[in-house]
Amino acid sequence: MEYDLTQIRQDFPILSREVYGKPLIYLDNAATTQKPLCVLDAMREEYLNVNANVHRGVHYLSQQATNLHEAAREKVRAFIHAKKTEEIIFTRGTTEGINLVVSSFCDAYMHEGDEVIVSVMEHHSNIVPWQLQAAKKGIVIRVIPMNDNGELLLDEYEQLFNEKTRMVSVAHVSNVLGTVNPVKEMIRTAHAHGVPVLIDGAQSTPHFKVDVQDLDCDFFTFSGHKMYGPTGVGVLYGKEDWLDRLPPYQGGGEMIESVSFEKTVFEKLPFKFEAGTPDYVATHGLAKAIDYLEAIGLDKIARHEQMLTRYCMEQLQTIDGMAIYGNAEHKDAVVSFLVGQIHHLDMGTLLDRLGIAVRTGHHCAQPLMNRLGIQGTVRASFALYNTKEEIDTFVAGVKRVASMF
Repeated sequence: MEYDLTQIRQDFPILSREVYGKPLIYLDNAATTQKPLCVLDAMREEYLNVNANVHRGVHYLSQQATNLHEAAREKVRAFIHAKKTEEIIFTRGTTEGINLVVSSFCDAYMHEGDEVIVSVMEHHSNIVPWQLQAAKKGIVIRVIPMNDNGELLLDEYEQLFNEKTRMVSVAHVSNVLGTVNPVKEMIRTAHAHGVPVLIDGAQSTPHFKVDVQDLDCDFFTFSGHKMYGPTGVGVLYGKEDWLDRLPPYQGGGEMIESVSFEKTVFEKLPFKFEAGTPDYVATHGLAKAIDYLEAIGLDKIARHEQMLTRYCMEQLQTIDGMAIYGNAEHKDAVVSFLVGQIHHLDMGTLLDRLGIAVRTGHHCAQPLMNRLGIQGTVRASFALYNTKEEIDTFVAGVKRVASMF
Protein backbone atom coordinates (compact mmCIF):
# COMPACT_ATOMS: atom_id res chain seq x y z
CA MET A 1 0.00 0.00 0.00
CA GLU A 2 1.41 3.41 -0.96
CA TYR A 3 1.72 6.27 1.50
CA ASP A 4 -1.44 8.23 0.65
CA LEU A 5 -0.98 11.65 2.24
CA THR A 6 -4.21 13.02 0.77
CA GLN A 7 -6.22 10.24 2.41
CA ILE A 8 -4.28 10.51 5.67
CA ARG A 9 -4.88 14.25 5.93
CA GLN A 10 -8.62 13.75 5.45
CA ASP A 11 -8.58 11.76 8.70
CA PHE A 12 -7.54 14.95 10.55
CA PRO A 13 -10.17 17.67 9.91
CA ILE A 14 -8.23 20.27 11.94
CA LEU A 15 -5.52 20.30 9.24
CA SER A 16 -7.95 21.90 6.77
CA ARG A 17 -8.74 24.92 8.96
CA GLU A 18 -7.31 28.41 8.55
CA VAL A 19 -5.40 30.56 11.03
CA TYR A 20 -5.35 34.34 10.45
CA GLY A 21 -6.78 33.66 7.00
CA LYS A 22 -3.90 31.32 6.09
CA PRO A 23 -4.02 27.51 5.78
CA LEU A 24 -2.84 25.96 9.04
CA ILE A 25 0.61 24.37 8.88
CA TYR A 26 0.98 22.40 12.10
CA LEU A 27 4.63 21.76 12.99
CA ASP A 28 4.34 21.38 16.76
CA ASN A 29 3.91 17.62 16.81
CA ALA A 30 6.62 16.95 19.41
CA ALA A 31 4.42 18.85 21.88
CA THR A 32 1.21 17.08 20.85
CA THR A 33 -0.19 15.49 17.71
CA GLN A 34 -3.61 16.00 16.14
CA LYS A 35 -6.16 13.21 16.50
CA PRO A 36 -7.69 11.19 13.64
CA LEU A 37 -11.46 10.85 13.41
CA CYS A 38 -11.32 7.12 14.24
CA VAL A 39 -9.93 7.94 17.71
CA LEU A 40 -12.52 10.64 18.38
CA ASP A 41 -15.36 8.47 17.06
CA ALA A 42 -14.33 5.52 19.23
CA MET A 43 -14.25 7.63 22.38
CA ARG A 44 -17.59 9.29 21.62
CA GLU A 45 -19.11 5.88 20.91
CA GLU A 46 -17.91 4.54 24.26
CA TYR A 47 -19.25 7.52 26.21
CA LEU A 48 -22.60 7.23 24.41
CA ASN A 49 -23.06 3.47 24.64
CA VAL A 50 -20.62 1.73 26.99
CA ASN A 51 -19.88 4.21 29.77
CA ALA A 52 -19.51 2.46 33.15
CA ASN A 53 -16.73 2.08 35.70
CA VAL A 54 -14.39 -0.80 34.96
CA HIS A 55 -13.41 -3.96 36.88
CA ARG A 56 -15.78 -3.62 39.81
CA GLY A 57 -19.20 -3.96 38.20
CA VAL A 58 -21.09 -7.19 37.50
CA HIS A 59 -23.55 -5.45 35.18
CA TYR A 60 -23.42 -5.52 31.39
CA LEU A 61 -22.05 -2.02 30.71
CA SER A 62 -19.27 -2.43 33.26
CA GLN A 63 -18.28 -5.77 31.74
CA GLN A 64 -18.19 -4.21 28.26
CA ALA A 65 -16.15 -1.21 29.41
CA THR A 66 -13.75 -3.53 31.26
CA ASN A 67 -13.32 -5.64 28.13
CA LEU A 68 -12.44 -2.54 26.05
CA HIS A 69 -10.02 -1.30 28.72
CA GLU A 70 -8.21 -4.63 29.02
CA ALA A 71 -8.21 -5.09 25.23
CA ALA A 72 -6.35 -1.76 25.10
CA ARG A 73 -3.76 -3.12 27.53
CA GLU A 74 -3.20 -6.11 25.24
CA LYS A 75 -3.00 -3.76 22.24
CA VAL A 76 -0.24 -1.77 23.97
CA ARG A 77 1.58 -4.95 25.00
CA ALA A 78 1.73 -6.10 21.37
CA PHE A 79 2.64 -2.61 20.13
CA ILE A 80 5.84 -2.45 22.19
CA HIS A 81 6.31 -6.27 22.25
CA ALA A 82 6.19 -6.72 26.02
CA LYS A 83 6.06 -10.30 27.30
CA LYS A 84 2.88 -9.95 29.38
CA THR A 85 -0.08 -7.60 29.82
CA GLU A 86 0.82 -7.55 33.53
CA GLU A 87 3.85 -5.47 32.54
CA ILE A 88 1.66 -2.67 31.10
CA ILE A 89 0.66 0.03 33.60
CA PHE A 90 -1.71 2.78 32.45
CA THR A 91 -0.68 6.27 33.60
CA ARG A 92 -1.58 9.87 32.76
CA GLY A 93 1.48 10.15 30.51
CA THR A 94 5.26 9.94 30.31
CA THR A 95 5.73 12.35 33.21
CA GLU A 96 3.64 10.25 35.59
CA GLY A 97 5.39 7.08 34.38
CA ILE A 98 8.80 8.56 35.22
CA ASN A 99 7.58 9.89 38.58
CA LEU A 100 6.14 6.47 39.43
CA VAL A 101 9.44 4.68 38.78
CA VAL A 102 11.56 7.36 40.48
CA SER A 103 9.38 7.46 43.59
CA SER A 104 8.88 3.71 44.00
CA PHE A 105 12.47 2.80 43.07
CA CYS A 106 14.01 5.39 45.38
CA ASP A 107 11.73 4.33 48.24
CA ALA A 108 12.86 0.73 47.88
CA TYR A 109 16.43 0.85 46.59
CA MET A 110 18.16 4.23 46.96
CA HIS A 111 19.82 5.79 49.99
CA GLU A 112 21.91 8.88 50.67
CA GLY A 113 24.88 9.03 48.30
CA ASP A 114 23.42 6.56 45.79
CA GLU A 115 23.61 7.74 42.18
CA VAL A 116 21.41 7.96 39.09
CA ILE A 117 22.82 8.59 35.60
CA VAL A 118 20.84 10.86 33.26
CA SER A 119 21.91 12.72 30.10
CA VAL A 120 22.47 16.40 29.37
CA MET A 121 19.59 16.35 26.84
CA GLU A 122 16.84 15.19 29.22
CA HIS A 123 13.39 16.77 29.37
CA HIS A 124 12.63 18.35 32.75
CA SER A 125 10.30 15.43 33.50
CA ASN A 126 13.37 13.18 33.68
CA ILE A 127 15.38 15.66 35.79
CA VAL A 128 13.04 17.21 38.34
CA PRO A 129 11.70 13.93 39.86
CA TRP A 130 15.30 12.87 40.53
CA GLN A 131 16.06 16.31 42.02
CA LEU A 132 13.09 15.94 44.37
CA GLN A 133 14.63 12.68 45.57
CA ALA A 134 18.05 14.35 45.85
CA ALA A 135 16.50 16.94 48.18
CA LYS A 136 14.56 14.29 50.10
CA LYS A 137 17.07 11.43 50.34
CA GLY A 138 20.41 12.88 49.33
CA ILE A 139 20.83 10.88 46.11
CA VAL A 140 23.33 12.16 43.51
CA ILE A 141 22.58 12.91 39.83
CA ARG A 142 25.39 12.18 37.33
CA VAL A 143 25.11 13.59 33.79
CA ILE A 144 26.22 12.05 30.47
CA PRO A 145 27.79 14.81 28.31
CA MET A 146 27.38 15.20 24.54
CA ASN A 147 29.39 16.47 21.59
CA ASP A 148 28.51 19.55 19.52
CA ASN A 149 26.45 17.46 17.07
CA GLY A 150 24.16 16.45 19.92
CA GLU A 151 25.43 12.88 20.35
CA LEU A 152 26.03 11.39 23.80
CA LEU A 153 29.64 10.56 24.65
CA LEU A 154 29.46 6.85 25.39
CA ASP A 155 33.05 6.54 26.64
CA GLU A 156 32.31 9.15 29.29
CA TYR A 157 28.97 7.47 30.03
CA GLU A 158 30.76 4.23 30.90
CA GLN A 159 33.10 6.08 33.26
CA LEU A 160 30.15 7.41 35.30
CA PHE A 161 29.38 3.95 36.74
CA ASN A 162 30.61 3.01 40.19
CA GLU A 163 29.47 0.95 43.17
CA LYS A 164 26.95 3.70 44.07
CA THR A 165 25.15 3.68 40.67
CA ARG A 166 21.58 2.43 41.10
CA MET A 167 19.74 3.52 37.93
CA VAL A 168 20.18 4.93 34.42
CA SER A 169 17.32 7.11 33.14
CA VAL A 170 17.59 8.49 29.60
CA ALA A 171 15.53 9.76 26.67
CA HIS A 172 15.19 7.49 23.65
CA VAL A 173 14.92 10.56 21.38
CA SER A 174 15.71 14.18 22.32
CA ASN A 175 12.68 16.46 22.06
CA VAL A 176 14.98 19.36 21.07
CA LEU A 177 17.77 17.86 18.98
CA GLY A 178 15.91 14.90 17.48
CA THR A 179 18.92 12.73 18.39
CA VAL A 180 18.02 9.04 18.48
CA ASN A 181 20.18 7.82 21.35
CA PRO A 182 21.85 4.38 21.11
CA VAL A 183 19.80 3.12 24.04
CA LYS A 184 20.22 -0.58 23.27
CA GLU A 185 23.98 -0.22 23.62
CA MET A 186 23.56 2.00 26.71
CA ILE A 187 21.27 -0.58 28.33
CA ARG A 188 23.82 -3.33 27.65
CA THR A 189 26.51 -1.22 29.35
CA ALA A 190 24.29 -0.54 32.37
CA HIS A 191 23.32 -4.19 32.74
CA ALA A 192 27.00 -5.18 32.65
CA HIS A 193 27.29 -3.07 35.82
CA GLY A 194 24.13 -4.62 37.29
CA VAL A 195 22.16 -1.37 36.90
CA PRO A 196 18.54 -1.16 35.62
CA VAL A 197 17.48 1.35 32.95
CA LEU A 198 14.42 3.57 32.50
CA ILE A 199 13.80 4.84 28.95
CA ASP A 200 11.70 7.95 28.22
CA GLY A 201 9.97 6.93 24.99
CA ALA A 202 7.73 9.99 24.56
CA GLN A 203 9.49 11.01 21.33
CA SER A 204 10.20 7.55 19.90
CA THR A 205 6.93 5.60 19.97
CA PRO A 206 5.13 7.95 17.52
CA HIS A 207 7.92 7.72 14.95
CA PHE A 208 9.33 4.19 14.73
CA LYS A 209 8.82 0.65 15.99
CA VAL A 210 9.83 0.03 19.59
CA ASP A 211 10.52 -3.47 20.92
CA VAL A 212 11.12 -3.43 24.68
CA GLN A 213 12.30 -7.04 24.74
CA ASP A 214 14.87 -6.34 22.03
CA LEU A 215 16.05 -3.20 23.84
CA ASP A 216 16.06 -5.18 27.13
CA CYS A 217 15.13 -2.02 29.07
CA ASP A 218 13.78 -2.48 32.58
CA PHE A 219 11.26 0.36 32.31
CA PHE A 220 9.87 2.26 29.30
CA THR A 221 7.29 5.04 29.37
CA PHE A 222 5.36 7.03 26.75
CA SER A 223 2.32 9.27 26.21
CA GLY A 224 -0.86 8.77 24.19
CA HIS A 225 -1.22 12.39 23.06
CA LYS A 226 2.08 12.44 21.18
CA MET A 227 1.02 9.43 19.09
CA TYR A 228 -2.41 10.57 17.84
CA GLY A 229 -4.25 9.38 20.96
CA PRO A 230 -6.06 11.35 23.66
CA THR A 231 -4.43 13.52 26.29
CA GLY A 232 -4.17 12.35 29.88
CA VAL A 233 -3.28 8.74 29.16
CA GLY A 234 0.09 7.06 28.90
CA VAL A 235 1.90 3.81 29.55
CA LEU A 236 4.61 2.55 31.83
CA TYR A 237 6.15 -0.77 30.83
CA GLY A 238 8.21 -2.54 33.47
CA LYS A 239 9.76 -5.97 33.57
CA GLU A 240 7.55 -8.15 35.73
CA ASP A 241 10.23 -8.95 38.31
CA TRP A 242 10.93 -5.25 38.85
CA LEU A 243 7.26 -4.29 39.10
CA ASP A 244 6.70 -7.12 41.60
CA ARG A 245 9.48 -5.79 43.81
CA LEU A 246 8.60 -2.09 43.72
CA PRO A 247 6.16 -0.65 46.29
CA PRO A 248 2.96 1.04 45.03
CA TYR A 249 3.17 4.68 43.95
CA GLN A 250 -0.33 5.68 45.14
CA GLY A 251 -2.97 4.13 47.37
CA GLY A 252 -6.72 3.89 46.88
CA GLY A 253 -9.40 1.77 45.31
CA GLU A 254 -8.66 -0.72 42.53
CA MET A 255 -5.06 -1.41 43.63
CA ILE A 256 -5.92 -3.51 46.67
CA GLU A 257 -6.86 -7.11 47.28
CA SER A 258 -8.04 -6.55 50.85
CA VAL A 259 -8.03 -3.73 53.39
CA SER A 260 -8.47 -3.73 57.14
CA PHE A 261 -7.44 -1.04 59.61
CA GLU A 262 -4.56 -3.29 60.56
CA LYS A 263 -3.26 -4.25 57.13
CA THR A 264 -3.63 -3.84 53.37
CA VAL A 265 -2.82 -6.56 50.83
CA PHE A 266 -2.06 -5.08 47.41
CA GLU A 267 -3.58 -6.32 44.18
CA LYS A 268 -1.48 -8.30 41.72
CA LEU A 269 0.07 -6.66 38.65
CA PRO A 270 -0.75 -4.46 36.85
CA PHE A 271 -3.44 -3.16 39.21
CA LYS A 272 -1.01 -2.60 42.10
CA PHE A 273 0.09 0.61 40.32
CA GLU A 274 -3.34 1.78 39.10
CA ALA A 275 -5.09 3.42 42.06
CA GLY A 276 -8.54 4.84 41.42
CA THR A 277 -10.75 4.89 38.35
CA PRO A 278 -8.60 4.82 35.20
CA ASP A 279 -9.41 6.91 32.15
CA TYR A 280 -10.92 3.84 30.50
CA VAL A 281 -12.32 5.84 27.58
CA ALA A 282 -8.88 7.28 26.85
CA THR A 283 -7.26 3.83 26.95
CA HIS A 284 -9.76 2.76 24.28
CA GLY A 285 -8.81 5.88 22.29
CA LEU A 286 -5.13 4.99 22.65
CA ALA A 287 -5.83 1.49 21.32
CA LYS A 288 -7.54 3.03 18.27
CA ALA A 289 -4.55 5.34 17.73
CA ILE A 290 -2.25 2.31 17.75
CA ASP A 291 -4.55 0.60 15.22
CA TYR A 292 -4.27 3.72 13.05
CA LEU A 293 -0.46 3.80 13.21
CA GLU A 294 -0.18 0.11 12.45
CA ALA A 295 -2.63 0.31 9.53
CA ILE A 296 -0.40 2.92 7.87
CA GLY A 297 2.77 1.07 8.92
CA LEU A 298 5.42 2.37 11.30
CA ASP A 299 8.19 1.67 8.79
CA LYS A 300 6.42 3.85 6.20
CA ILE A 301 5.81 6.58 8.77
CA ALA A 302 9.50 6.52 9.76
CA ARG A 303 10.64 6.81 6.13
CA HIS A 304 8.22 9.68 5.44
CA GLU A 305 9.20 11.65 8.54
CA GLN A 306 12.93 11.12 8.02
CA MET A 307 12.54 12.38 4.44
CA LEU A 308 10.77 15.51 5.78
CA THR A 309 13.48 16.04 8.41
CA ARG A 310 16.33 15.81 5.89
CA TYR A 311 14.49 18.02 3.39
CA CYS A 312 13.72 20.66 6.01
CA MET A 313 17.33 20.80 7.20
CA GLU A 314 18.62 21.10 3.63
CA GLN A 315 16.20 23.92 2.84
CA LEU A 316 16.80 25.85 6.08
CA GLN A 317 20.57 25.73 5.56
CA THR A 318 20.14 27.96 2.49
CA ILE A 319 19.13 30.85 4.79
CA ASP A 320 21.81 33.36 5.86
CA GLY A 321 22.61 33.21 9.58
CA MET A 322 20.91 29.83 10.05
CA ALA A 323 22.08 27.79 13.06
CA ILE A 324 20.58 24.30 13.41
CA TYR A 325 20.91 22.59 16.78
CA GLY A 326 21.16 18.82 16.60
CA ASN A 327 23.13 17.31 13.73
CA ALA A 328 23.44 13.76 15.00
CA GLU A 329 23.91 10.97 12.47
CA HIS A 330 20.75 9.32 13.83
CA LYS A 331 18.11 12.05 14.02
CA ASP A 332 14.35 12.05 13.76
CA ALA A 333 11.35 14.34 13.13
CA VAL A 334 12.62 17.49 14.92
CA VAL A 335 14.53 20.54 13.65
CA SER A 336 15.53 23.23 16.18
CA PHE A 337 17.15 26.42 14.94
CA LEU A 338 17.91 30.13 15.33
CA VAL A 339 18.49 32.73 12.61
CA GLY A 340 21.15 35.36 13.32
CA GLN A 341 20.21 37.51 16.30
CA ILE A 342 16.45 37.06 15.85
CA HIS A 343 14.84 36.06 19.14
CA HIS A 344 13.08 32.67 18.97
CA LEU A 345 9.88 34.21 20.36
CA ASP A 346 9.82 36.87 17.62
CA MET A 347 10.35 34.24 14.93
CA GLY A 348 7.60 32.00 16.35
CA THR A 349 5.13 34.86 16.77
CA LEU A 350 5.61 36.11 13.20
CA LEU A 351 5.43 32.57 11.73
CA ASP A 352 2.15 32.16 13.61
CA ARG A 353 0.70 35.15 11.71
CA LEU A 354 1.50 33.19 8.52
CA GLY A 355 -0.52 30.22 9.83
CA ILE A 356 2.58 28.22 10.78
CA ALA A 357 2.53 26.61 14.23
CA VAL A 358 5.98 25.96 15.70
CA ARG A 359 7.25 25.77 19.27
CA THR A 360 9.61 28.36 20.77
CA GLY A 361 11.52 28.50 24.04
CA HIS A 362 13.63 26.07 26.04
CA HIS A 363 11.31 23.09 25.35
CA CYS A 364 11.48 21.94 29.00
CA ALA A 365 15.20 21.27 28.52
CA GLN A 366 16.98 24.21 30.16
CA PRO A 367 20.15 22.27 31.07
CA LEU A 368 20.50 21.41 27.38
CA MET A 369 20.06 25.09 26.45
CA ASN A 370 22.83 25.95 28.93
CA ARG A 371 25.08 23.35 27.26
CA LEU A 372 24.33 24.92 23.85
CA GLY A 373 24.90 28.43 25.23
CA ILE A 374 21.48 29.76 24.17
CA GLN A 375 18.19 30.78 25.79
CA GLY A 376 15.93 28.80 23.48
CA THR A 377 15.22 27.77 19.89
CA VAL A 378 12.49 27.65 17.30
CA ARG A 379 11.42 24.02 16.89
CA ALA A 380 9.61 22.49 13.93
CA SER A 381 8.53 18.90 14.52
CA PHE A 382 6.94 16.55 12.02
CA ALA A 383 4.20 13.95 11.96
CA LEU A 384 2.83 11.35 9.55
CA TYR A 385 0.45 13.95 7.99
CA ASN A 386 2.99 16.68 7.17
CA THR A 387 4.00 17.36 3.55
CA LYS A 388 6.98 18.67 1.59
CA GLU A 389 4.77 21.54 0.44
CA GLU A 390 4.25 22.53 4.07
CA ILE A 391 8.02 22.52 4.58
CA ASP A 392 8.40 24.79 1.54
CA THR A 393 5.85 27.24 2.95
CA PHE A 394 7.51 27.08 6.37
CA VAL A 395 11.00 27.74 4.94
CA ALA A 396 9.62 30.63 2.86
CA GLY A 397 8.05 31.96 6.05
CA VAL A 398 11.38 31.80 7.92
CA LYS A 399 13.06 33.64 5.01
CA ARG A 400 10.34 36.30 5.07
CA VAL A 401 10.69 36.84 8.80
CA ALA A 402 14.49 36.91 8.54
CA SER A 403 14.28 39.61 5.83
CA MET A 404 12.26 41.82 8.21
CA PHE A 405 15.22 41.96 10.60
